[in-house]
Amino acid sequence: MPSKNITFDPDTGVPYGANLTIYGGADFETTFNVTDNTNSAFDLSGYTGSAAISKSVAVGATLGVTTAFSVGITSAAGGKIKISLGSTSTRGLDQGRYMYDVIVSSGSTLYTLVNGNVMVVPAVSSAP
Repeated sequence: MPSKNITFDPDTGVPYGANLTIYGGADFETTFNVTDNTNSAFDLSGYTGSAAISKSVAVGATLGVTTAFSVGITSAAGGKIKISLGSTSTRGLDQGRYMYDVIVSSGSTLYTLVNGNVMVVPAVSSAP
């Protein structure tokens, strides 16, 4: 399971940019290790997360959520949040470029922690 170290500054609220690759027909999972500007774990205690991908903004693209990731905060005090998609969901994605974001919220506080592009690579063959 790959993980990505990201730095998030809640004072500016600017999301960290990270690109992902998803292989059609395979399980996808990644963990974001979130730190703040002092290199301390960003405390996710009391937060819930959501994440989704949508077709990228381009001429002729259809906007809106294509699919939602499963999101789990695996270590609130440690700043670890995991996103995943099962093989059935990845098999249903058309090849190409998408956009995604990971959002956390607690009460009226809402942060987009990370966003970027997702390249979906089609499966070469399908399982029987």
